[in-house]
Amino acid sequence: MSDFIYEVRGSGGKQLRGKISAADKPTAVQELRKKGYVVLSVKEEQFRALKKDIYIGNPVKTIHFIVYCRQFATLIRAGVNIVEATRILAAQTESKALRVALTDVASSISKGVSFSQSIAEHRRIFPPMFINMVRAGEETGDLEGTLERLAKFFEKEHVTKEKIKSAMTYPATVGGLSIVAVVYLLKSVVPQFVSTFESLHAELPWITRFVLGVSNSIQHQWVTWLIVVAAVVLVYQVAQRNEKGAYAIDYMKLKIPIFGKLKLKGSVALMTRTLSSLYSSAVPVLQSLAIVEEVVNNKVIGSFIRKSADSLRQGNPLSEPLKHAWVFPPLVTQMIAIGEETGALDQMLEKIADFYEMDVENTVDRLKSLLEPLLLVVLSGLVGGIVAAIMLPMFSMYGNLG
Repeated sequence: MSDFIYEVRGSGGKQLRGKISAADKPTAVQELRKKGYVVLSVKEEQFRALKKDIYIGNPVKTIHFIVYCRQFATLIRAGVNIVEATRILAAQTESKALRVALTDVASSISKGVSFSQSIAEHRRIFPPMFINMVRAGEETGDLEGTLERLAKFFEKEHVTKEKIKSAMTYPATVGGLSIVAVVYLLKSVVPQFVSTFESLHAELPWITRFVLGVSNSIQHQWVTWLIVVAAVVLVYQVAQRNEKGAYAIDYMKLKIPIFGKLKLKGSVALMTRTLSSLYSSAVPVLQSLAIVEEVVNNKVIGSFIRKSADSLRQGNPLSEPLKHAWVFPPLVTQMIAIGEETGALDQMLEKIADFYEMDVENTVDRLKSLLEPLLLVVLSGLVGGIVAAIMLPMFSMYGNLG
């Protein structure tokens, strides 16, 4: 399907301009003539691919996609056909990128293309999991149930990610404010006392000398500081684009005290929830593992998932390689093994996901109650240390005068 910009003459001789989707230019002209228009010109829209599939960052907000999944499932359950449901959702979604994609999908379906094939043309909009589960739903004749599972999955995934994000946002915010406050004091306040300290002609306390040294460095060597920060950011970005570097970064993220364990729990919940949804939708297990590896988005966990896939190809159980993976707690591997033995793997995976999602929620609540006073103490200590460095020589001077 392509988009064409047209110029036509309607009733009363009024000229109209617009856009139409069609397989080719002759088809577009034919469609316009069927509507009673006199076709003046039809040109294929340039950079269509750019508009459809290339975006900066995530083209569709998670909340918009969740709403789409839930509403789509509701419309299908109510008996609305796929074409009409897609057009309705395209008209009311708040996401421009999703609206463009759904409009094209509706046009493709009306031409006889399957829904799964239509959405596969917009892989930047529809995640691989969505595409594969829809394809499996079409093949099994349970598209309605598949859409319900997809809506539930994306809702659960969103809640878990938001919980982890909220746990990390507060310390990041307080840390940023602490840096701003300290830099302001060192750059604008401390220098005003330098002449006073020089007039004392006495040895200053070590903390005062340290603060004055840092203040002097920020004032006169700020370019060096900026270069150092820029270099750190650049090295990080380069490392992320390298396979070994990305693996090392993901490894360190999982080893960060407190937050590393929280991220690991969130990843386990996401992995098991994804695999459960794919497995229950009859998506082939090896294909499911490849999707899970992409969804988890962690090189360390992904390497163990690949080992599990290799184990399955050799006829071994899925749980066997996971037992030797330090990232997966014994509870996870034992329940997966039980699920394989009993033939209820999807149910066991769902129970694991429920457990760890609840664990993440409880951990975040505890962290918030502990981090707030701790970070305030740290901020107070930094500011108080700078104030003490300034005041100690002043107290000494006033004592000598007395």
